[in-house]
Amino acid sequence: MNYALRDADLTVVLAEASLLARETRRRFGSLSAEQVNWKPAPEEWSVGQCFDHLVISNGPYLPIFEAALSGPRPRRLRERVPLLPHLFGTLLINSLRPDSGRKIKARPAFLPSSSRIDPAIVTTFLEQHERLQRLMDASRSLDLARIVITSPVLGAVTYSLMDACRIIVAHEQNHFVQAMRVTASAGFPS
Repeated sequence: MNYALRDADLTVVLAEASLLARETRRRFGSLSAEQVNWKPAPEEWSVGQCFDHLVISNGPYLPIFEAALSGPRPRRLRERVPLLPHLFGTLLINSLRPDSGRKIKARPAFLPSSSRIDPAIVTTFLEQHERLQRLMDASRSLDLARIVITSPVLGAVTYSLMDACRIIVAHEQNHFVQAMRVTASAGFPS
């Protein structure tokens, strides 16, 4: 996978999203309930929690893309501040990369379930991921770099819709790598 999405165009981002979906299906699609819920340590996330977190955090992007596709809307005041969207977008993409060396704590509203997670979470993630991919692809005719949105995670943060595409895929790559580390941990159920 290509973790350098900072300046990637939509074609590259969508190719990375497709690769991520294929690898997710191949590596995690047939895990048992025991495997999906196993944790290397109590404070670490399971494979299921990684994908549950992605479903929760990607959900708010669906209406953002749908709104952008339905036509222009007036920009909010903070979305009109020059340079900030580019700065925030760059910062988020770089910090969410799996190879960034940074560990970002999830905001409470985006924390995964702490109870047993159904193995169908991988399918749920893939269905949502493919819906987001279709919306991204449908937005090709828009000037994604000029459409500025407010982050669904932090209301004071703005970035372009193009950066939202990059952020979504970088975030998914990050938790894919995290889930891979879980399955490679000593003691992972066979």
